[in-house]
Amino acid sequence: MTNIIFAEVEKQDEEKIPSEFLVDNRIINEDIVCDETDEYFEKYKNAEVLCVFIYSQITKKLIEAMPNLKLIVTRSVGYNHIDLQACYDRKIPVCNVPDYGSHVIAEHVFAMLLSSLRCIEEASDKTKVCDFTFSGLRGMSLKGKTLGIIGTGKIGKKVARIGAMGFLMNVIAYARHPDIDASLSSHFTYVDSVKEIWEKSDIISLHIPENKDSYHIINSESIAQMKDGVVLVNTARGGLIETKALIEGIKSKKISHAVLDVLENEKHISDFPELLQMKEVLITPHIAFYADDSMKTMYSEAIASIYKFLDHKKLIHEIKEVE
Repeated sequence: MTNIIFAEVEKQDEEKIPSEFLVDNRIINEDIVCDETDEYFEKYKNAEVLCVFIYSQITKKLIEAMPNLKLIVTRSVGYNHIDLQACYDRKIPVCNVPDYGSHVIAEHVFAMLLSSLRCIEEASDKTKVCDFTFSGLRGMSLKGKTLGIIGTGKIGKKVARIGAMGFLMNVIAYARHPDIDASLSSHFTYVDSVKEIWEKSDIISLHIPENKDSYHIINSESIAQMKDGVVLVNTARGGLIETKALIEGIKSKKISHAVLDVLENEKHISDFPELLQMKEVLITPHIAFYADDSMKTMYSEAIASIYKFLDHKKLIHEIKEVE
C-alpha cells in the first residue's frame, strides 16, 4: 500500500478523500513544517505521495528529510510554496490544480469591490444600532470606470468579462501573452505596457503569480504613476504588493481604497498594525477561492493526479518548468 499523506485537510473535507487512500495512511489537519523534533513529523516523514495546500512549505530540507517521496500534489493553482528545483533534482514530479474555481475568485473580486466602494460594512453597522441616516455613506459606482487588469489567465479573463459585460466598465488589461479572442468576446482591450495600466486605471486588479519578476510589482514607484484615488484589488498573492508602500499610498490619498484577500507575510500581518486599522482597507482572510464547488473540484483534480501516478499513467497538471 502506497503511503499517501493528505495535509491541511479540514474536517468537513475529509469525506472527499477516497477511503482506499486512508488505509494505513493519515490525514493531517495542520500544515507541514520541516522540524524533525515536531510530533507531526513522524506522521509524514515516510510518505511516498504528499498532497498539500499552500501553507505547507515544501522546502529542500523537507524533501531531503522524506527519502521515500515520489510525488507531490498541491491543491492550488500557485506552487511557490514548493521548491521545484529540489523536487526535480530528486526526480519527484509536482502537480497542481490549474483551475478549481476561477469564477469563484472572480466573484469575490466584485464582492469585495462593492462592499468597499458602496460602504456596505459601515452601513450595516449603522443600521444595527438603528441609525438609518446616510451621511458619510456616499459610494462609488463601477459603471464607466476604467478597470485595469494585470494578468489574463483564467481568473483575470473572468474578471474582465464581469467588469465589461456585467458592470459596463471600460476594461483594459496587460499580459505577457494576450488572448485576443477573449478580449474580443469579453469586450476588453489590451495595452502595450503595465505603465499604461498604472496611468489609465481607476481600479487595478492583480491576477498574476508571485515570482522574482512580479514580487512587489506594486511599490512606491508604480503607485506614484497611478491616478489619484486609485482603487487596488489583490486576490492573487500577497507579495505582489509592498506593504509599506501601500500604507504610504493610502496615507497620501493616492490610493482611496485597497481590497485585499491576500497580504504580504499573512501570518505576520501584526507587524503592520496600521494597515489593519485603516478605514480605506477591506481585508478578507484568503477566502476568494473558498466556496462549495471550488473545494469539490480542488480535491477531485488532486486525487485524479494521484490515481494517474498509482496507475503508472501520464500525470495530469504536472508542472514542468522551474521559474
